[in-house]
Amino acid sequence: MPLEPITGTVRGLDFTPRVIHSTTIVASPSAATETIIASITLGDDASPVQGVELIAFAAFTIGTSGVSGNLKIRQTDTSGTTIAATGVVNAGVWAATQLTELYVAGFDTAPVLPGQTYVATLTVGSGAAASTVSAVYLRALTV
Repeated sequence: MPLEPITGTVRGLDFTPRVIHSTTIVASPSAATETIIASITLGDDASPVQGVELIAFAAFTIGTSGVSGNLKIRQTDTSGTTIAATGVVNAGVWAATQLTELYVAGFDTAPVLPGQTYVATLTVGSGAAASTVSAVYLRALTV
């Protein structure tokens, strides 16, 4: 039996409450410490049916002695549930003053509402001095 044809469009629908994003840099990692680099909070009217799709990106200059990076998306703060993580990435050349970038995406099936906060965190492994985040993007799409 053939599928029903698509008869509607998104024209006229407002997805604003369901898409939250930020490009604001909260802080840069100090030495080898996991640091919140971006933060967003879901609105009270963003009721998920399946969950929340999350995407994070970070561009940063590696600090002294940095040998790896780990970009994570967590609920709430640096001790919250990890939704997604790149894992320890050391591919390519990792050296002080080098600009590099990491991406991570995940799906949270159990957001705490109303007002779930998500953070993107960055850890630069073996860093002996601060790294500098130059660009960040964190997005949540409630579905």
